[in-house]
Amino acid sequence: MAKQERAVRTRGSLIRAAAEIFDREGFAVASLAMISTQAGVSSGALHFHFASKAALADAVEGAALERLRNIAGANTRESAGRLQCLVDVTHGLARGLRGDVVLRAGFGLCSDPARATPGDLREHWRGWVQETLAEAEKAGELRPGVGPEGAVIAVVAATVGFEALGSRDETWLAPRTVARFWELLLPTLAVADRLETLDSEGPVDA
Repeated sequence: MAKQERAVRTRGSLIRAAAEIFDREGFAVASLAMISTQAGVSSGALHFHFASKAALADAVEGAALERLRNIAGANTRESAGRLQCLVDVTHGLARGLRGDVVLRAGFGLCSDPARATPGDLREHWRGWVQETLAEAEKAGELRPGVGPEGAVIAVVAATVGFEALGSRDETWLAPRTVARFWELLLPTLAVADRLETLDSEGPVDA
């Protein structure tokens, strides 16, 4: 059991180290030697867990997807409706991108031109936004004439833009930046009685 736990810890250390290197250097420049040194493990231990740099990149994206799903599932204001959930989760995503190198590297890898088979982390995000806005429409939270398709385009384009710009300048991921975006967008999305209750600032306990 101790050997198995040690292997799990080593794998986790390698994934985090790979995320740090990919985030800092990019996929093309990163090497297995750099990653093993960053993780503090031997080259042999790295190869025991991962056959290639591409396999490590896939593992980082998988870990990032798990984090993204946890962020999307952490709705602390369930009774506030689906639009509020969307606002809160975008704040959670920005917070994760600021502080979680695995999440940040996962998003970066999915659009890295040096990878032969980039992942679809952003597509998972688009799918969640689409599902949430469809639920908001069914619940009568959207203004008449506002279709979820257009709203999906606006939200995904903006949040992915924040993610990309935030890799160089964290003010794009700041709570106030996300709040200002929602201050502008919510009046075009939400019915009047719902708009009065929505909080663009995100959850206070974040």
